[in-house]
Amino acid sequence: MALAGLAARSLWNRRVTAGLTVFAIGVSVALLLGVQKLRVEARHSFASTISGTDLVVGARSGPLNLLLYSVFHVGDATASVSWDSYQLVARHPDVAWTLPISLGDSHRGFRVMGTSPAYFEHFRYGRRQALAFAAGGPFGGDHDAVIGADVAAALGYRPGAAITIVHGLGDAGFAEHGDHAFGVTGILERTGTPVDRTVIIGLEGISAIHRGWDSGTRATGAQGAPPASAAAPAPAAITAFLVGMKSKTATLQMQRALNEYRGEPLTAIMPGVVLTQLWQLVGVADTALLVVAACVVVAGLVGMLTALLTSLQERRREMAILRSVGARPAHVFSLLVLESALLAAAGVALGCLLVWIALVGAGPLLARRFGLFIGTAAPGGYELALGVAVIAAGVLAGLVPAWRAYRNSLADGLSIRL
Repeated sequence: MALAGLAARSLWNRRVTAGLTVFAIGVSVALLLGVQKLRVEARHSFASTISGTDLVVGARSGPLNLLLYSVFHVGDATASVSWDSYQLVARHPDVAWTLPISLGDSHRGFRVMGTSPAYFEHFRYGRRQALAFAAGGPFGGDHDAVIGADVAAALGYRPGAAITIVHGLGDAGFAEHGDHAFGVTGILERTGTPVDRTVIIGLEGISAIHRGWDSGTRATGAQGAPPASAAAPAPAAITAFLVGMKSKTATLQMQRALNEYRGEPLTAIMPGVVLTQLWQLVGVADTALLVVAACVVVAGLVGMLTALLTSLQERRREMAILRSVGARPAHVFSLLVLESALLAAAGVALGCLLVWIALVGAGPLLARRFGLFIGTAAPGGYELALGVAVIAAGVLAGLVPAWRAYRNSLADGLSIRL
């Protein structure tokens, strides 16, 4: 205890240098803990792009391909799912709800998705968060549309704006449904998911704009496209559909039944499982970022080591005075090690404080802009282990100047060397 107090007073006497050292370690620790927090939450948000959905069902294809085009709207489906098969699943007694998805059209480079009004009731993202409207409300008619936050921001749309849909993907598509204009009824709050970049219309709207079209071209003459006001029939097929089960036990049974369904080739996946597999493919960058942050911590500890080593020559008088009042070389050694431990511990504490301040200040922005919902709870076991590891590394780094001080105290004895 006496040595600890002496080490604290010694650091206080050199408070400017010690303060800068603590600040450098604190910033590096804050970067390390911040990166760790972000990578954990990024992985969780990635895995929670869709939540509360038990199964995603589409035509027979690979699980990753099905997930990419149905949830992330990347790529195209290999085939469609018949409306009869969808209705068969929707009416199953173990199924709580289903959400049909029809893809293949776009608006000025943004995907158009046809679905049912129940999409806004049952779809969840993040920590089972429901979709919310920044303006307006859900669609009610065949030619109503709801747009995501990115669509509204990029194109400057407001409720009441008129839009047209093109068949195909890309900035222009290849066939415009100009005879069917859609009115924007609502704009969704930002979610940080593909929903932000999607134009959502009803399945009836999808059917309406494709009436009279054959293989991507519109029929002409007397058999041309019906007027937009005509009632739209139920679609013959959809791209995929989401399923919510009444019990978790029934999920595996339903998945197996759909994968073995003989009516048509289907693939049913549990999105959480496939999202984890997908993260293993794309999550290499966050590991590299953590390594960079660890290198910054090492640089901070090297700075502490440099500061202690450069001050040894100036402190030889101090060490001689300590020897003259009864301190032994081992006490001098322990004093330098304790100073290193105190500097590292103070740096870790400062780093934790900086991370907490940053999360409190930037948390709402990260949630609003990127869909990262980062909590400000107390550090978990992994974060505490990182802090202990930094302090231990600081103690190890302090062994070098401590050994030098020990050797100097043996050489100087009670004399004062300048």
